[in-house]
Amino acid sequence: MPSYTAPIKDIQYVLHDVLNISGSDIPGYADLEPEFTEAIFDAAGQLASEVIAPLNVVGDKEGCTLENGVITTPTGFKEAFEQVKEGGWPGLDMPEEFGGQGMPYVINTAVGEMFSAANQAFTMYQGLTHGAASAILVHGTDQQKATYLPKMTSCDWTGTMNLTEPHCGTDLGLMRTKAEPLADGSYKISGQKIFISAGDHDMSENVIHLVLAKIVGGPEGIKGVSLFIVPKFIVDEDGNPGAKNGVSVGSIEEKMGIHGNSTCVMNYDEATGYLLGTEHKGMRAMFTMMNEARLGVGMQGLAQAEAAYQNAVIYAKDRLQGRAVTGVENPDSPADPLIVHPDIRRNLMDQKSFIEGARAFMLWGAQLIDQAHRSEDKDADGLISLMTPVLKGFLTDKGYEATVNAQQVYGGHGYIEEWGMSQFTRDARIAMIYEGANGVQALDLVGRKLATDGGKHVMAFFEMVKSFCKENGEGDMAEFVDPLKAASKDLQGAGMFFMQNGMKNPNAALSGSYDFMHLFGYVCLGLMWARMAKVSLAALENGTDDAEFHQNKLTTARYYMARQLPMTGTLLKRIESGADPVMTLPAEAF
Repeated sequence: MPSYTAPIKDIQYVLHDVLNISGSDIPGYADLEPEFTEAIFDAAGQLASEVIAPLNVVGDKEGCTLENGVITTPTGFKEAFEQVKEGGWPGLDMPEEFGGQGMPYVINTAVGEMFSAANQAFTMYQGLTHGAASAILVHGTDQQKATYLPKMTSCDWTGTMNLTEPHCGTDLGLMRTKAEPLADGSYKISGQKIFISAGDHDMSENVIHLVLAKIVGGPEGIKGVSLFIVPKFIVDEDGNPGAKNGVSVGSIEEKMGIHGNSTCVMNYDEATGYLLGTEHKGMRAMFTMMNEARLGVGMQGLAQAEAAYQNAVIYAKDRLQGRAVTGVENPDSPADPLIVHPDIRRNLMDQKSFIEGARAFMLWGAQLIDQAHRSEDKDADGLISLMTPVLKGFLTDKGYEATVNAQQVYGGHGYIEEWGMSQFTRDARIAMIYEGANGVQALDLVGRKLATDGGKHVMAFFEMVKSFCKENGEGDMAEFVDPLKAASKDLQGAGMFFMQNGMKNPNAALSGSYDFMHLFGYVCLGLMWARMAKVSLAALENGTDDAEFHQNKLTTARYYMARQLPMTGTLLKRIESGADPVMTLPAEAF
């Protein structure tokens, strides 16, 4: 059975050596000293590896069952969920007034990676609850906050988001779920939603659904969509679950992966709902949850890659196959371990250089969220808004690719369920689809985010890279800065192509949007690796008790710069080919 060990040392390195969180002026960051965060991560890592990870295979094999309207989660899930709740982990960064611990989002993100790597399907129950609670925190009335947030912060009640319907996914303007206003200010919600993760289960007293619906008589299309709180059980005057609401599970979806999560078809039959936010402004409220969820999904791509990589490394060191081409390295055995072979090294280095760069990118993104929210920094808010589709799209695409590469290390055993590697691939696959398929993320990046505030935020990113290169381009840093500088020029060249061609031929821009999202991702990881190289070079120069760790960082950084970052040139060429190669073939010829 696969194992998992939380990468605490690497997380600490990124947070303290690279991002210098305790030296930041973001409110709450001064308390984040290395000893303090290490204690949190040690506890989270132990829970992840000893309690949550062993249930990953159990959840995959058993799945969830629906019988007589009641969903049962896999063996051990309920007990593990209680341990997660007892530790206060669901409310790590939620406000103290609602029972949370009030820590920065960056700490929640680091812990979230551990839990997701250990068991993605299980961790989704609390992750979705966190997102729903965040939407209520931002858009709810004082009464709604008081009613729902304490119980959701503790995960005594869990939460969901209900968008998709059988006939509409991304185009939410086509939805048919309706809301009829009642005299007491509530609404009757009727309709069907599909693909609802954690839609119902046996691990909480109540499930608080956030449901998109159209108020009868409202505007057509997306402008008529509103968001409603629809609890499984109506909350009584004492704040406890009371009468059963008109909410039921139609079925559990049969799916490729994340079997341990109860992905449901949800039926709403004149269920009582309460408006969250403003009438006909449901997308605005839902996107509070969606944006958080997209960052969480990007983290899932990283997490599954990390878990798969760890097991691939163990296998590559243990499995004896053939002899090293340069001579026998293991004379006491009939063969050398897989890891002596260059192609296995290439495979593992692809994974390692992605994972460690992606972790720095993700934690930097989480720091930007803290800066935006805790410091009310609009520039940081604009920058993380720009980065969100890149974090979600690039990290899940490349994270999935990494799980496939980890599976490949095992050869035929990677394809056999006995070894458990296929689960990482199957679980990672959904991350490229839900919370906005990655093609939609690319369209959002090119069609909306680049032009936000007159292009201010993408220009700020270009300037950030330029300044770093200018300040650090000499001496030992040149081998890291020069490739970053070239990649950034490719990114700017792609942006210029869109500016010159996008208005007169929108397809020219949109045909290259997916490549642009990846190009952007490669540059972001390039910046992260350059920053890490700077830190590790300084550590070695100044003297360190852990020279091997920093030497390994530099070796991995060199690999990324030499073998990964040059992909930006290929992606630029694809973008500059325009719409014709993509759009010329008639539809009937497919």
